Amino acid sequence: MTIPRLLAGLTIAAGALWSSLSAQTAPVRAFGGFRLVDGTGEVIDNAAMLVQDGRITAVGPLAKITVPLDAVRVPLFGKTVIPGLINAHGHVNDAVRDLRVYAAYGVTTVISLGGEAPAVFAARDSQASPTLSRARVLMAGPVLSPTTPEEARTQVAELANQKVDFVKIRVDDNLGTSTKMPASVYRAVIDEAHSRGLRVAVHLFYLEDAKDLLEAGADFIAHSVRDAYADADLIARFRRSGVCFTPTLMREVSTFVYEETPAFFSDPLFTAYSDQAMAATLREPARQEAVRASASAQRYKVALEIAANNLKILSDAGIPVAMGTDTGPVGRFQGYFELLELELMVKAGLTPRQALAAATRDAARCLRLDADLGTLEAGKWADFVVLGADPLEDIANVKKIESVWIAGNRVGR
Repeated sequence: MTIPRLLAGLTIAAGALWSSLSAQTAPVRAFGGFRLVDGTGEVIDNAAMLVQDGRITAVGPLAKITVPLDAVRVPLFGKTVIPGLINAHGHVNDAVRDLRVYAAYGVTTVISLGGEAPAVFAARDSQASPTLSRARVLMAGPVLSPTTPEEARTQVAELANQKVDFVKIRVDDNLGTSTKMPASVYRAVIDEAHSRGLRVAVHLFYLEDAKDLLEAGADFIAHSVRDAYADADLIARFRRSGVCFTPTLMREVSTFVYEETPAFFSDPLFTAYSDQAMAATLREPARQEAVRASASAQRYKVALEIAANNLKILSDAGIPVAMGTDTGPVGRFQGYFELLELELMVKAGLTPRQALAAATRDAARCLRLDADLGTLEAGKWADFVVLGADPLEDIANVKKIESVWIAGNRVGR
């Protein structure tokens, strides 16, 4: 027998073995036969991964992984496996529903930046479990809106007592329709938060505000600059600070896309899990006419172009990007919009590999979650997505979700 025929026979035999062994209860789950895009930059064909107590115990080429005889085998031949997606800027309102919807779309961790109910805190506190089967969440609690430095320090102290993961502030005038938080106030927020070991995430819009907030010590820029192109001074301040930003391109899209019925409303993946009552409201002719007549909607169309250009400028300059969407409010569909965000990031000039990194490894690093999440490596939580095609070839393949696993448990979808 020739070597090629022998190897082909061995491959078929391996596949048959993985497919035929019974899935009995066992302490180890063994996933095998897939193309692994592990988030570190490695791509491994015919890979295997062992999971025990919710964490990865071994991962690599199938031929180098020793599978326990009593392991539950999960054959994934012909599939591509990527780390679970991390949304660095979302919102969780209903802990049960929202965390399941995010997970159904492959978003296995979401940073909820403001407005969470007590049930979301409870969900956060119970998620370090090997039985978890819905998205993980961290949160900011109430978005702070102090008007004086004294109020700023008091409000931060109250947040610290709530045991939030981030402090969230808004430094924006909503296109000139509201009062922007003064620099003296947001500097007091940042100073007090840091004194209590808390990080500050900032909603902003304007270039000059971004520069001053970076100088003041903001820890995370939760939107792109949208009024002007990023310049050398902004790049230098990002580099000095080491701070990441999230472009939230789909946030801008949501402000004007409902001037008519968007094409994605007919996507079966969208209709399968997204809020169809909300979609029906957004189809109403009077509502669509109001969007067409909205001056702010037209302004945000321009803001989207600037944000997309700034994503490319800052990424090319080596500034770390964390994928985020600001999903959760009306018209911003959780989970599904994260998949569209990745497509927009590639349209803006990032490679599929860069966009996927921004939603996995880089997001985890930016949020200081990389000890447990963001890549598929031994010791980390087994949060991953099984796709029918490789997203490195076409980022739209992130929509070809076949299954989602959190802590090695298959998500109901």
